[in-house]
Amino acid sequence: MTEWELNQSLEARGLSAGYGERDVLFGLNLRIVSGDFIGIIGPNGSGKSSFLKALSRALRPREGTVLLCEDDLYDISQRRAAQQLAVVPQETSIGFGFTALEVVLMGRSPHLGRLQGAGPQDLELARQAMELSNTWHLADRPVTELSGGERQRVIIAQALAQTPRLLLLDEPTQHLDVRHQLSLLRTLREMCAAGLAAVVVMHDMNLAAQYCDELVMIRQGREFARGTPAEVLTSGNLQEVFGVSAIVTEHPATGRPSVMMLPSLGTSDKENSLRVHLICGGASGASLMRELLDRGFRVTAGVLNVGDGDEAVGRALNVELITEAPFCHVSEQAHRDNLELARRADVVVVSVLPIGRGNLRNLETAHAALDWGKRVILLAAASVQARDYTGGRGSAMYEELLARGAVDVGEASQLLNSLAQLGRGVET
Repeated sequence: MTEWELNQSLEARGLSAGYGERDVLFGLNLRIVSGDFIGIIGPNGSGKSSFLKALSRALRPREGTVLLCEDDLYDISQRRAAQQLAVVPQETSIGFGFTALEVVLMGRSPHLGRLQGAGPQDLELARQAMELSNTWHLADRPVTELSGGERQRVIIAQALAQTPRLLLLDEPTQHLDVRHQLSLLRTLREMCAAGLAAVVVMHDMNLAAQYCDELVMIRQGREFARGTPAEVLTSGNLQEVFGVSAIVTEHPATGRPSVMMLPSLGTSDKENSLRVHLICGGASGASLMRELLDRGFRVTAGVLNVGDGDEAVGRALNVELITEAPFCHVSEQAHRDNLELARRADVVVVSVLPIGRGNLRNLETAHAALDWGKRVILLAAASVQARDYTGGRGSAMYEELLARGAVDVGEASQLLNSLAQLGRGVET
């Protein structure tokens, strides 16, 4: 559409703001320059939208300043600000039957004189903006007849027709289907590469991770974390700020973070819950960890290779784990640490794990638990031969465990019921 001037900037310094007597922003800082694509994330009510309002002249700060190209944003005229800064709000109400093209042409107002109508160049810029937002085919349609997603794209086109140097967007993808979400964010990235600067408030962690160059995580009106998506979107940060458990891995195609939320855990009112040490691996214990925690058990697990599916889930759930380097056999130190967790447990559970020469020591831990008088439960022991890759050594160790008193349960539901009875002091 246009070539953006370089050295355009928007900067918030020590920004605090609120409504009435209540402050909702506390000492926030942000600097955005040409080419930046910055995402703001945080829980509902954390101040994301208020921050965007303060950056766009809609919420005057109580403390701090907002500078647009080194000028105080609140001291310059609305017209001058609008020639450089455009805003896509979270909700926009258009009550009159303007056509989509007429709404987009309103974005040209800051560049027109008083009583000056739109000219051929303005119409061309509006057309380009509508093509970028895939709304040109809606040009003659009244906006009151459009769907929520179509109206959202028209408002985005209006902002683009404004030919801003800086663009602020509050949840721009919330009414859009997946195709239009990806199209919009791809367009914004391309425009930022050409010199535009954009700040976008987002709820979708994965979209933010894939498209934004920098993320600012806000909690209760204060900055909690800032950096690249990989630096900000960590399991620990998501647990601390959003109160959710999540596994964060590297996206195989882009190398950026990929966030998978885990089902929320219930809270238990049990006291002195049974300690369960889980011997697992190969993603065989992931769902068990969640179920055990959900039912109030205190869970430990090991030995798990870093990067194993069970290790990622256990780390996200804050389970105490004994780990080993990726693809390595269980070392002597890791084995000793695993034995210590088993010694502290009330019950040792062996999941339906694949057995290789590298993790035979985990079965030795189960044998040691029997030596100490611990209850050992094997999940689906009958299937061991199908997952034994040790030439029969693993199967023989299972047979010995059963002969020495380990209990075999066929399904996870039986295991959970057995543990629940043990937790109540009832013999299984």
